Amino acid sequence: MQTDGRTRTAADATAPATRLRLTRGITATWWYTVAGVLAFEILLILLWITAMLEGGAPAVELLAVLAAGCIWIASTVPLTLRYRAQEEGLPDVRWLSALVPLVVSVGTGLLAWWFSGLWVAAAFPLAQSLALLNWPRGVRFRVVIAATLLLIALTVVDVRVTILAEDGAAALGQWILPCTYAIILPSMTAASLWWWDVVISLDRARGAEARLGATQERLRVATDVHDLQGHHLQVIALQLELTERLIGRDLDAALDQLRAARASVDEARQGTRDLALRFRTVPLGDEIANAVDLLRAAGTVVESRVVEGAELAPGSVLGPVIRETTTNVLRHGGGRWAKLTLEHQGSQWRYEVSNDDGSDAAPTGGALAGAAPEGSGLAGIVRRVEEAGGTVEVRRGRHEFAVVILLPEEAR
Repeated sequence: MQTDGRTRTAADATAPATRLRLTRGITATWWYTVAGVLAFEILLILLWITAMLEGGAPAVELLAVLAAGCIWIASTVPLTLRYRAQEEGLPDVRWLSALVPLVVSVGTGLLAWWFSGLWVAAAFPLAQSLALLNWPRGVRFRVVIAATLLLIALTVVDVRVTILAEDGAAALGQWILPCTYAIILPSMTAASLWWWDVVISLDRARGAEARLGATQERLRVATDVHDLQGHHLQVIALQLELTERLIGRDLDAALDQLRAARASVDEARQGTRDLALRFRTVPLGDEIANAVDLLRAAGTVVESRVVEGAELAPGSVLGPVIRETTTNVLRHGGGRWAKLTLEHQGSQWRYEVSNDDGSDAAPTGGALAGAAPEGSGLAGIVRRVEEAGGTVEVRRGRHEFAVVILLPEEAR
């Protein structure tokens, strides 16, 4: 995304709101992941209780296993929090936060084994808790594979030694579903955490890309300034050196060189102005593209339409207007949708920005809400547009806020 000085200023002004929305987005993904893992565990406990109920287990045993299962599920929550803290590079927490849940999982497994007589019941809580630990790269895969193979082996032993030998073939259908689910639970958990790792990696890559883009822009500016000023300064130095040599022999020639040096200074100054203007002035198509990227990064669904030949529009007027309206959509809009349009109508240019009106917006609402300071918000936009001979129309609906700006072709 191309940016200039003013665009970055607008982005900086809205950084807290944008960062908050991005943080909410990645946090929501994390809680979806945690909710999925907990749902897997709850379903497994319910399947185990159902199998015991079908086998005629006493109510006391069912309540004991249910209570132990709830405690075990609660103990896995600190493991997920520890996983996120380590994955996001936050300060490491003490091993006690991982040791206690592991002890609880062992106790839950022993209780389930005592009442059901199945070895897989003793192993699956510990296997699940181990899958939630943040192992070094490549280790978690081996741990999950080893835990799955162990659960398969224990299930085979239980089927042959306990279920078929003691309870008969009729009990196989009773236990096949909870045992199968217990076997695949660590793999499903590892897949959920892998997805979260992907989200974290993408978020870091997005931040690295933004920093790299800013660095490249600074290097480009530094190179252009160096090339421009270096050339002119070298020419001026040579002209002044020649003046110094001629001043005692040919005063008129020395004065000519001084005039040439002054002209070179003027050229350098004008070149610097042109360079600064080039970085300050971005084509309006790029301005709208910047605005669309910024709004989409904040989670807003954006639609834009830019007519061909937009580079002929009065950018010195519309550029700041686009940046200001984008800033205020982020600050005060509802954050669900926005629409930006730049088109040519007869002898006028028409720019319109509309968005959903946030319920928590300031009383003035919408894309230009709450902008009292001089030079910003609705008052600043109206002043800028009227000075260029244009008009501003504000439309407020029940759930929509729109600003329409009309500028004559010759506006500057």
